[in-house]
Amino acid sequence: MTRELELNKARKEGNDELIELTNCHQRFILLKNKNNLTESQSQYLKKLCEINKPIYEAMLLKESFLKIYDCQTTEEAQNYLENWIAGAFASGVEIFRTIAESFRDKMGYIINWFKRKISSAISEGINNKIKRLKRMAYGYKDIYYFRFKFQHP
Repeated sequence: MTRELELNKARKEGNDELIELTNCHQRFILLKNKNNLTESQSQYLKKLCEINKPIYEAMLLKESFLKIYDCQTTEEAQNYLENWIAGAFASGVEIFRTIAESFRDKMGYIINWFKRKISSAISEGINNKIKRLKRMAYGYKDIYYFRFKFQHP
C-alpha cells in the first residue's frame, strides 16, 4: 500500500527514478524477507530506501514486526507487540497506523498464539473446502450426497 501511494505521488511529480523503482515489476522485492534477497535485489532495495523515506520506514516496520516470532514467552511477545504498535503509530506511515490499530484491538488473539502455538489453519481449510463444494454443488438435489462429497475427498 505504501508502495502504491508513493508510486502515485512520483507519477504526479514526474519523478522517473522513483517510478522505475516502485513499479509493479519490483513490488515482490518489498515483500521478501531481507535474508532471501539476491545481491541485485538488495541493491535495488537499498537505493529505493535511500530516495524514499516512507518506503524505508515501512520496510523497517515490516522487518521489526517479524522479530515477534523470536519471542520465547507470552509476556515477551506482548511487550514486543505493544512497543511495535507504539512505533507504528509514531512512524507517520498511515497504513501501518491502521494495522497497529487493528493489532491493538486484536492483541488478545495474537498473544493466544504464543500461549498455545495452535493456529486455525485446519479449520480454515475445511471451511474453504465446504465453501468450494457448495459453489460446485449448486443444483445437488440430495443433501446426503453433498455431505458425502465434503466428508470424503
